[in-house]
Amino acid sequence: MADLNIKLKKSLIGSDKSQIATANALGLRRIGDVRVQPDNPQTRGKITKIGHLLEVTEA
Repeated sequence: MADLNIKLKKSLIGSDKSQIATANALGLRRIGDVRVQPDNPQTRGKITKIGHLLEVTEA
């Protein structure tokens, strides 16, 4: 499986606690943070939950 580049594009201010926890689980803490995560069902589920705050590209 490939890896995904995940970038936080929007602020977490105003998001509920579960969305903030999901962003933290992906390693995203501030706008502009980029992390490389494996492309698996667990990561895809996290992306689905906060996809409106992210930009996802294939690494």
